[in-house]
Amino acid sequence: MSGPAQGLSKLKVGIDVPWVTSWSAEAVQGVAPCPTVDGRVAIWQQERAGFGKPQYSMNHYRRQRASIRGLLCPMCGHPAPEGDRWMLTGKLSTAGVSRRLGVGHTVPPDIADERVVLNAGSVSPGHLACMTRSQEQCPHLSHDPEVALRPFPSVWYVSLLQVPAGVGLKGLGMLAAAGAPPPDMPVVAFLQLCGVTEEVDRKWRLRLRQPNPLGLPIS
Repeated sequence: MSGPAQGLSKLKVGIDVPWVTSWSAEAVQGVAPCPTVDGRVAIWQQERAGFGKPQYSMNHYRRQRASIRGLLCPMCGHPAPEGDRWMLTGKLSTAGVSRRLGVGHTVPPDIADERVVLNAGSVSPGHLACMTRSQEQCPHLSHDPEVALRPFPSVWYVSLLQVPAGVGLKGLGMLAAAGAPPPDMPVVAFLQLCGVTEEVDRKWRLRLRQPNPLGLPIS
C-alpha cells in the first residue's frame, strides 16, 4: 500500500499539472518493448499520474514518447490538430547548421541546408488555449524573455534519444537481475521533435560563427 506521500493529489492532471509530467509515485520499472517506438526496447515507467507529487522538471518516459509520436498536447494529453499546434520553447536553426555540427544525422536528406527548422526538443506542440494557460501559470515561462508562442510547422521529423541500458537503469539495482539487458545495449529514453518551416536562411553558414548556432530563440 502506498504511503500518504504517494496518495492521490489534489492537483488535477491536464489542468494544474501537464499531462506529460512525471509524478513521484511513477517509479521507473526497467526496459521493455514499447509501442510508442514501434516495439523497440525503451525505458518503462509506472503509470500513476496524479499520485504523489508532480516532478515538474521530469517528463514521464512513455507519455513523452507518446506525445511526440502522436502530436499530443503536453498539457492536456489530447491530439493537437493541424492548425492548432503551438510551441513556446522551441529554437530556430537550419538543417545545414545541424548537419555541420554533427547533430543532423536524423535530418531527412531531402531537406536543404538553408531550410529553417524549429527544434522542439522533447516537447510536443500543444493547443493554443493550453499553451496560453501554461505561459500564464508557469513562473518560468511567464518570465523568460525567449519564450514566445509560435505555430508549429505542418512538416516535421522525429529522432530517437537513446542511452545505454546501464545509464537508463543506473541505481535501480536491475542490471544484475536475470534477463536484464547488457549495460551497453542502447535503449530508447525519449523522442525528439523538429519542425520544418517554409523559411530559408541563405546565410546559414554565418550561424556557425555564433556562440550558440543551434539555440537561436524564436523571433
